[in-house]
Amino acid sequence: MNSINKTLSIEEAKAIDMVYFLASLGHEPCKIVRDDHWYFSPLRAERTASFKVNRQLNRWYDHGIGKGGSIIDFGLLYFKCSLADFLRQHCGTVSGHEPLLPSYDAEPNSPGITIIKEYPLRSASLLQYLKERKIPLGTALAFCSEVRYSVNNHTYFGIGFKNDLGGFEIRNPYFKSCCSPKGLTTYSENNKEVAVFEGFFDFLTYKALQGSCRVKKQDFVILNSLSFLEKARPFMEEHQQISLYLDRDQAGEEHTRRALCWSNKYTDQSGLYKGYKDLNEWGVNSGKLERKMRCRPKL
Repeated sequence: MNSINKTLSIEEAKAIDMVYFLASLGHEPCKIVRDDHWYFSPLRAERTASFKVNRQLNRWYDHGIGKGGSIIDFGLLYFKCSLADFLRQHCGTVSGHEPLLPSYDAEPNSPGITIIKEYPLRSASLLQYLKERKIPLGTALAFCSEVRYSVNNHTYFGIGFKNDLGGFEIRNPYFKSCCSPKGLTTYSENNKEVAVFEGFFDFLTYKALQGSCRVKKQDFVILNSLSFLEKARPFMEEHQQISLYLDRDQAGEEHTRRALCWSNKYTDQSGLYKGYKDLNEWGVNSGKLERKMRCRPKL
């Protein structure tokens, strides 16, 4: 099992939104009054919500025990761990859209992330996260689910995107992870063209751009890791046309060039989001998704 784990600094940890962090642990507010989010205390059992987070200050206070402070003060009490362990094991790392929980490319029977339950998307924090990533709820519901999962005896939840082997890519506002078996995801209706994406948020963005407009028929493959490009090749080359929507970073561009050398079936479509790292980043920042109801030409 390989993991990526870069320890956050104290200041980086304190910058994490406590409302999102609590949501990633499975705690949702019972009521919200302006900036104050009220919870049943995550630190003890109670029948009346007395744990408050002021989102503007990003500080918490538990009226039942008379304690409060920053996310670090909370983490030390909640996980019963040292400061070093909290920063290393429970905060993740800062990368792109979100900090990362250690990402596992695990063997099928390796310890790591365990899926506890899968159900339709419903968490308010996850729905807000999708809104921030400019993904319509209908699109997300069609292809994703909400998963509750455990890591090191702690329970979290996130948006789950299932691969063909039954494993999941998992995202929430502060964590990015995957559950073995790791693999690619394909959608096939025996069409002549296939569109290829590196990650599932790019795929969701593409489907959101299509919306209810009349579009050409395509199959889809989401690699979930560039390392699966070769593995996806037999499926891709069953099609007459292969449209690549990989990231515009060094690794994505290298794999695009590699695929273009395989056959003239492959075409690079990343010019659509030139100036951005990937299709979702373009969709979030270009304003295209807000205007998706005005039918655009075929993608």
